[in-house]
Amino acid sequence: MPSSPFLNCIRRFLRVQQYSLRTEKTYIGWIKQYIFFHNLQHPRSLGASEVRLFLDHLANDKHVTPNTQRTALNALAFLYNIYLKQPLGDLGFRRASAKQRVPVVLNKEEVAELIGPMAQVNKLIFSLLYGSGLRISECLRLRVKDIDWHNQALIVRNGKGDKDRVTLISNHLKSAIDKQFDIAIKIQLNDNKQGLGPSLPFALSKKYPNAFRQPAWMFIFPSIQLSPHPLTG
Repeated sequence: MPSSPFLNCIRRFLRVQQYSLRTEKTYIGWIKQYIFFHNLQHPRSLGASEVRLFLDHLANDKHVTPNTQRTALNALAFLYNIYLKQPLGDLGFRRASAKQRVPVVLNKEEVAELIGPMAQVNKLIFSLLYGSGLRISECLRLRVKDIDWHNQALIVRNGKGDKDRVTLISNHLKSAIDKQFDIAIKIQLNDNKQGLGPSLPFALSKKYPNAFRQPAWMFIFPSIQLSPHPLTG
């Protein structure tokens, strides 16, 4: 169902409501699975009992984790409660049960053994994940302006829940980050010659049409090739 008009309408609605691209991809994926599970019936003709049947199928037949089942429920709750305006009410389904396990935690020496042999850019990325507590998506979205050496701080923008937060950054990474800055800015300068540059959040590209030329807006870990923005191109 690559060009389903129904899914395209949901996708446009999600964008108007300013849901993140990650949420959009997740919700569309689960809604598509739900439609296929019910033999391509339109969701308007289905309801709470069919949603419950799908969620039970995920738990009993697919053996998904509780978090995965919860994500599917969130997607379908959005579909019915918000998009279709057909509230599901209390579903009363059996949630997937989480098994209690003792967590396995790496010590500092083990972490050093893992990170040590990595290529330079990967070593820096994983050092930030470990030392600053970043999610991988948050790390790869970092821009030059998000590093504040004066306060030894790193700013995470539009993190989980679309929230910003400030975390610490180790001074031991300054040399590696400065080198990565140089690499990123060279890529930016080459792209600028073609009238291209890093995408800007929200409508900033209209308000500041030349901001993509400013080093502050450059991604610290740019793609190795040009990547058109999925919304603006």
